[in-house]
Amino acid sequence: MKKVAILTNGGDAPGLNAVIRAIVKTARTNGVECYGFIEGYKGLLNNNFVKLDLDTNASGLLHRGGTIIGTSNSTNVFNYKVVNEDGTIEYKDLSDKCIENIKNNGFECIFTLGGDGTQKSSRDFSLKGVNCIGVPKTIDNDVAHTDMTFGYNTAVSVATEAIDRLHTTAESHHRVMVLEVMGRYAGWIALESAIAGGADAALIPEIPYDINKVVDKINERRARGKEFSIVVVSEGATPINGNLVIKKKLEDGSGLDNIRLGGIGEVIANEIEELTGMVSRNTTLGYVQRGGTPSAFDRILSTKYGTKAMELALEGIFNVLVTYKDGKMGYVSLEDVVGDNKVIGAASGNTKESNIRKIPLDDDLIRVARDLGMSLGD
Repeated sequence: MKKVAILTNGGDAPGLNAVIRAIVKTARTNGVECYGFIEGYKGLLNNNFVKLDLDTNASGLLHRGGTIIGTSNSTNVFNYKVVNEDGTIEYKDLSDKCIENIKNNGFECIFTLGGDGTQKSSRDFSLKGVNCIGVPKTIDNDVAHTDMTFGYNTAVSVATEAIDRLHTTAESHHRVMVLEVMGRYAGWIALESAIAGGADAALIPEIPYDINKVVDKINERRARGKEFSIVVVSEGATPINGNLVIKKKLEDGSGLDNIRLGGIGEVIANEIEELTGMVSRNTTLGYVQRGGTPSAFDRILSTKYGTKAMELALEGIFNVLVTYKDGKMGYVSLEDVVGDNKVIGAASGNTKESNIRKIPLDDDLIRVARDLGMSLGD
């Protein structure tokens, strides 16, 4: 193996640069050249790439947030939105153009750093003969078959610090403070940060909530002289028999998750204030969770992912996702990662065929939360 390329796709996450660094350093040790496509699959389509050099542009990456080669979360090359000269819109499969670029440049393997959507396209490319190795990236921790994605630990740490800070305001003003966190359709960030930060309630997508159950918890605390409460809510949480709160519907193209979540925290805060009479305020943490310096844990995990990915390429093991299971690095087939979502170009995310990793209802986190007396809204 002489020449490989990396792309980072989807939302940015702490640790992306650390993975890039690990791949490039392991490649150099073994005499392999590394390149990076600019802005993910968009760069692959436009044949826009740069050589990654440890003495210049790929130096000093371990602590840096974001990604030095950019990313895109609105590009599905298997179902690409094309605006014609007459203004009409059609969707085209432009993957063959990407494959032509890969072959013409002599790239023997493409490392795809991203979440479930990125890995869905990686699997689709693998079916067309491209050697792909996926590395699971998302602060949401929802990629199937791996215990933890890089970036997640940093996001939980940021959310926990936010809860710590909200505690002082809540206690000082005798208020209910609601914190809305990311996670899309999985509640990992919400539940772990709620436990770490000592929250009184956590509302997650896996357990539809009854707002009256949350109010009962707040009133119970008041009866014990606790004149404040902390509620953590995942952006994808829904009430029993209710719907997602959608901030905006996008038009990024077919085969993409065109829903931008957001606003559930404000809804919860307003309902709590109306039902309890206590002043309630919402804080939406937003993009702060996935920006900035990765934690020490994420730097190490990212480095493990990157070195393992390059090792697999050197061994000739392709069309797999690098995994972290039971404390050990391994891999699974990209076919297993997409699960029942088999149609080329189909969207990942909140569909019945999706294979995203949600919190199992028998998970220790849920047991611990209940043992602590935390309300989960049920």
